[in-house]
Amino acid sequence: MGTLREETVSAVVVGDVMLDSWLHGSAKRLAQEAPVPVMSLEAVEDAPGGAGNTAANLAALGARVRLVGVVGDDACGDQLIQALRLLGVETDLQAVPGRRTAHKRRLVTSGQLTARYDEEDLDVIPPEAERELLARVSAAVAGADVVVACDYGGGVFTPAVRRALAGLPLLVVDAHAVAPWVECAPAAVLPNYAEVVGLLGEAVDAAADRPAYLMARSAQIVAATGARIVVTTLDGEGTLLHRAGCPPYRTYARPAPQHMATGAGDTYTAAFSLWLAAGATPEEAAEAGQAAAGVVVRRSGTSICTRYELLRALRRQEGTVQAAERLAQLLDEHRRRGERIVFTNGCFDVLHRGHVSYLEQAGQLGDVLVVAVNSDASVTRLKGPGRPLNPCEDRMSVLAALNDVDYVTEFDEDTPERLLRLIRPEIYVKGGDYTPEMLPEAPLVRSLGGEVLVLDYLPDRSTTAIIGRMRSVPGAPDGARPVPPGEVRPVPPARP
Repeated sequence: MGTLREETVSAVVVGDVMLDSWLHGSAKRLAQEAPVPVMSLEAVEDAPGGAGNTAANLAALGARVRLVGVVGDDACGDQLIQALRLLGVETDLQAVPGRRTAHKRRLVTSGQLTARYDEEDLDVIPPEAERELLARVSAAVAGADVVVACDYGGGVFTPAVRRALAGLPLLVVDAHAVAPWVECAPAAVLPNYAEVVGLLGEAVDAAADRPAYLMARSAQIVAATGARIVVTTLDGEGTLLHRAGCPPYRTYARPAPQHMATGAGDTYTAAFSLWLAAGATPEEAAEAGQAAAGVVVRRSGTSICTRYELLRALRRQEGTVQAAERLAQLLDEHRRRGERIVFTNGCFDVLHRGHVSYLEQAGQLGDVLVVAVNSDASVTRLKGPGRPLNPCEDRMSVLAALNDVDYVTEFDEDTPERLLRLIRPEIYVKGGDYTPEMLPEAPLVRSLGGEVLVLDYLPDRSTTAIIGRMRSVPGAPDGARPVPPGEVRPVPPARP
């Protein structure tokens, strides 16, 4: 992440665009005409699909994006253009009279995909449309940092259009058929497993170990595509990146239902292309693509991944729990990108709703939220015997699982002054019944150029209050005395 250049990347996407519609409803009976469910439509979600989804993801990730392609001279095309502009994409879509804008509709009943039907024209665009498209492509790609070709067999990529993209410094091709692109010598191509097998002239074996198959043929795959970099995608099994003279590099995916993966390949292509254009290594770009795809497969419909979401996902790959010195290095990288660091600290012995609400608020104050946790010895000195209830490792693990927390670290002192000097946060936040003047760390934070803020906990939501209620339970043994870490309390024998 720290190797990426800072200026905005200029990206051009050329390819087959479509409108994805998700029709949501419920089905409570079967039709009289046939044993099929009768769906009552309740909501419709529309989103750019295909090359439009790739362009929308690039824009959400922070690139300056121009999309070149064709649509029909119809209402669907107008709707698609409007949706893309709202997402920050500069559209250069040519309306072809008599042609339909590709429209893919999916019926979802109670979260289950039940049917899909498409309206599209897959014929090659006519000569007059090709001439205009070539002019648009030539004007768009001049000076672009990266050009992404999304070839899904929609009739846009005639031999002349492909030749217009040959020789570009950074051409990334996502195509259902890779063979027609070999002569263009793209920088990278992103075929799936079946497309690679077909390119090699072999038959798909459903029982094959797909990663092993691809690893054994890595050199053949690179040679067959004519590309410098080949990313073979394996859906829920991740990807394999191939380069001449290098062993394959694998990324791993978190499996998701197939209908949740719609558009994830477009998101992968967008992040991978942007990272390459921004100066990352191919392996770093592959990890970025995998992380971005992992964000959208957790959502229904055709979705996008924002720059903030991707950076957070990449941080989680490296690890949320960090030692102080390594954390300072990571935060320096964030600060070089202009991101604001928010810092808070506490014991967090029993994580409760007040903590969660407070950390959500803290996370919204900047770009990166760091939570420093008192060590077990520090908690005992501050809170007395019997505390903490939970060891530091457990407390940090629970905090690391919260979506709003980016990094967690431990400190052994009674105050976090050493960490504050090391991290130099732009914002220092505390929760509870404080004022900034009551915090001994406030002068230090201000001397380092930071701001001090106090956020309220929810009423009656505190660790002390929770422990007090536990001890007040009638019949609680030892007044429900907490068990210090490492102590084993004997279990009384069962009554006869």
